[in-house]
Amino acid sequence: MSGSGTTGHVVVIGAGIAGLAAAHRLLQRGARVTVLEASGRVGGKLLPGEIAGARVDLGAESMLARRPEAVALAREVGLTDRLQPPATATASIWTRGALRPMPKGHVMGVPGTAAALEGVLSEEGLARIDRDADLPRTEVGDDVAVGEYVAARLGREVVDRLIEPLLGGVYAGDAYRISMRSAVPQLFQAAKTHTSLTEAVRDIQARAAANQQTGPVFMGLQGGVGGLPLAVADSVRARGGEIVTDAPVTELRRAGAEGWRIVTGDRTLHADSVIVAVPAPAAADLLRAESSEAAAELAGVEYASMALVTLAYRRTDTDLPAGSGFLVPPVDGRTIKASTFASQKWGWIADENPDVVVLRTSVGRYGETAILERDDADLVDVSRRDLREATGLDARPLETRVTRWTDGLPQYPVGHHARVARLRDHVAKLPGIAVCGAQYDGVGIPACIASAYAAVDQIHGDERGVQELTAHPVQSLHGGAGE
Repeated sequence: MSGSGTTGHVVVIGAGIAGLAAAHRLLQRGARVTVLEASGRVGGKLLPGEIAGARVDLGAESMLARRPEAVALAREVGLTDRLQPPATATASIWTRGALRPMPKGHVMGVPGTAAALEGVLSEEGLARIDRDADLPRTEVGDDVAVGEYVAARLGREVVDRLIEPLLGGVYAGDAYRISMRSAVPQLFQAAKTHTSLTEAVRDIQARAAANQQTGPVFMGLQGGVGGLPLAVADSVRARGGEIVTDAPVTELRRAGAEGWRIVTGDRTLHADSVIVAVPAPAAADLLRAESSEAAAELAGVEYASMALVTLAYRRTDTDLPAGSGFLVPPVDGRTIKASTFASQKWGWIADENPDVVVLRTSVGRYGETAILERDDADLVDVSRRDLREATGLDARPLETRVTRWTDGLPQYPVGHHARVARLRDHVAKLPGIAVCGAQYDGVGIPACIASAYAAVDQIHGDERGVQELTAHPVQSLHGGAGE
């Protein structure tokens, strides 16, 4: 297939935000589209819900606004009036026994000066940062773990008290395993050209200041970002696309000149092209019959599981600190890894529910499975205990909800970029098929949408989007100057 449009039939497997974005773009280009989703709903990790009468997100709750894809898609599907930035972007870190203001002037937790981390690090930790300027060059090679590299330059305390909780919020991962090239690409590029890491950060900050990026870093939606996939799905249907839920695909095979044969339940579909937009284990199963090499690469992708505990309180029972919430470094030995003061972070929640305060906590990191084996009541209890210690909140909640995201977050260890490049090489040998989703080029909503658009381009014969993403993954958390 080539050209900018097609009237062929494309089957999209998976109705998370990546699959839905791909379907939306395909319909704009004139394709006939069928979306097959194994579960009973669309949206994947974006899940709208309700607690004590308040609309909330039970999955991802914000999207990076400094990348254009997510906000632009929201506008395209009629959500312009619902776009809202956070009411407050002031967060804290619960470390060394106190809630401490989140430092500013860092890139993903890496400071340009030791002074930027005063209050969060010990005197010894701050002094260790200053040694960076005198250390010999640390080679990053083809890739390096964020934590390993930063600890070598600035000491482990920077990693353990700031980078670990920041990265943990995005990947539920381990900073000493996470790829700097894939997770913090701007830092990786700077590290290749600078001997001093703090100097590299100051250079990134100077360029960010020169670019004068204005506007909010993150964006939400009134009613929750879980409304985005629902609106995209409505737009897909309105344009004539078919979305079938409860339709797991059991067979995906090449059918010679006919393109592809897809079997779901007692239904067999024929498609000119296919976009596979499901998590890596399911994608491996689908591709195994046609490319054992692609399946093997996908089978090697690891995932972290986590749970979100959402709690609603009477406003008269709460007196929370100011700000949007706090992060918790694992080194402090707490159970929760973060808490969001949702009613303070999102103005629409407070406006719609003046008598209710909504908070949420998250538990579970890569390799940390024991906590997730506990029942919902236990997860609520440990969340309440940690919230009491951090904020003094001791009231009984009106209602609680526990949402488990088993194998919800793909991990980006050292060498991730090389795995994705190999995988795409294998997939490229199969005509009329492309892959997209959180396990390739970034885990955030804009990254998933960018991945989807590149997949659409690819089945139209245009490899530039895929090449660009492979060379420059989407950073999933903004950490620029002043943030």
